[in-house]
Amino acid sequence: MKAKTLTQNKVNIITLGCSKNLVDSEMLSGQLLANQIDVVHENKKLDHNIVVVNTCGFIDKAKEESVNTILEQVALKKKGKLDKVYVTGCLSERYRGDLALEIPEVDAWFGTLELPLMLHQLNADYKAELLGERLLSTPSHYAYLKISEGCNRTCSFCAIPLMRGQHVSKTIEQLVSEAEGLVKKGVKEVMLIAQELTYYGLDIYKERALPKLLNALADVKGLEWIRLHYAYPSKFPLEVLDVMRERDNICKYIDIPLQHASNNMLQAMRRNITREEMGELITEIRKRVPGIAIRTTLIAGFPGETLEDIEELKGFLQEHQFDRVGIFTYSHEENTSAHDLVDDVPAAEKQRRAEEIMEVQQEISLAKNQQKEGLILKVLVDKKEAGRYLGRTEFDSVEVDNEVVINTKKKLNIGEFVMVKITKAYDYDLEGELVG
Repeated sequence: MKAKTLTQNKVNIITLGCSKNLVDSEMLSGQLLANQIDVVHENKKLDHNIVVVNTCGFIDKAKEESVNTILEQVALKKKGKLDKVYVTGCLSERYRGDLALEIPEVDAWFGTLELPLMLHQLNADYKAELLGERLLSTPSHYAYLKISEGCNRTCSFCAIPLMRGQHVSKTIEQLVSEAEGLVKKGVKEVMLIAQELTYYGLDIYKERALPKLLNALADVKGLEWIRLHYAYPSKFPLEVLDVMRERDNICKYIDIPLQHASNNMLQAMRRNITREEMGELITEIRKRVPGIAIRTTLIAGFPGETLEDIEELKGFLQEHQFDRVGIFTYSHEENTSAHDLVDDVPAAEKQRRAEEIMEVQQEISLAKNQQKEGLILKVLVDKKEAGRYLGRTEFDSVEVDNEVVINTKKKLNIGEFVMVKITKAYDYDLEGELVG
C-alpha cells in the first residue's frame, strides 16, 4: 500500500515511562520546533506522518508496554498511515540489537543520549544554544526540571545505569536559566528530578551541591513551588532540609525511595544503609522541617525475601507513618547483580505481598488525611473533570499523590492558587470548600 505523503513532515512523540523520559521528549520537541518542523505529543488526530516512540525499559510491565506501542505504530505504517517510525529511550538503549532483528519495520533506533543523531535522521540540526528550551507536554503551570543524567549507584536490582550511564550534573547557572525560561511560559511549580538528586554536583563541584542549587532556584521570581523527587537516603545532605525550612517556595515534601526496611533485604539490594540509619534519617528530616510530607517507594518480592522481611517492612511503615507510599513488585533484570540470584518469589505472591503492605499504608494515609479536616490549605488547581475542579497541596506531587476535590460554583483558572477548607477525608484524597 502506498505510504501517506504530506507537503511537510509532522512528528508525533509518544512518551512511555517516567518523568525523566517526558523531559527528553520535550527537549526533542523544542529542537524540532527550532528547526521549523511541526511536532506534537500523543497526537490523537493521526494527522502526522512520523512517529517517535520514547520507550521505558525499567521493569517487565514497562518493557511490554513499550514493545506493544512500537508494534501498534508499525502496524499503522504497514497500512500506509505513517511514513516513518523511530524508537528512542531506555528500551532502545538496552535492547536495540535484538529489537532491530525482531521488528525490522522500525526505521531507526536511538539510545538515551543520542538526541543529535535522531535530529540528523529527522533532517534537523542540534542547536546547543537552546539551553533547555522545550515544548511542554504537561499543563502550562507545572514542569519537570531534570538536574542531572545517569547514576553512579550500584543497587543490585536496578538497570538504570546500564541505560542512562554515569551521573552527569547540569550547572547551577544552566538550571536557573531553564527555570527562568519555564516561568516565562507560565510555569509556577517545578519538580526537580534525576536518577539521584542528592548526588548532584559531586562530579562538577566536588561537593553535594543540592542545597546551593535550591537556594539559587528559590531566588527565581515567579517560581512559587519547588518540589524534590528521588533523593537517595544514604549520605543524605542534611543541609537540604535547612534550605527547605528557610525558603517559602520550596515545598515541604520529599520523595526518598527506601525500597525496603529489612536489613537482610537492604544488604541484598546493595542500598548502603541499614533500617536503623533510615529511621534516624526520617526522624531528623521531621525534626528539621516540621510538617514535611515524606513519600517513599518500596519493592516487594526481591529474591530471598521472607514473610518475616515483609512483617519487618510493615512494622517500619507503622513506626514511621509515611505520608505517601508507592510499591513495585520485583522485576528480574538481566545484567544487574540481582539477576545472579534465584527469582524465587512467584509473581502472584509478589503481588499479594505488595497489596498486604499497601493495606497498612492505606490506614495510615486515611488517618493522616482525617487530621487535615477543618484546615485551610493552599491548593494549586490542576484540572477540571466531571464538572469539578481538582488540585493539590504542597504535600502532593502530580499523578502519584493525593488530590483535593474543590467544591465551588465559582469559575477557577487552571494553574491558579486558591485557599480551600478541607471538609472530608478519604484514603488517598481530600475534599473541601473554596474559601473567599
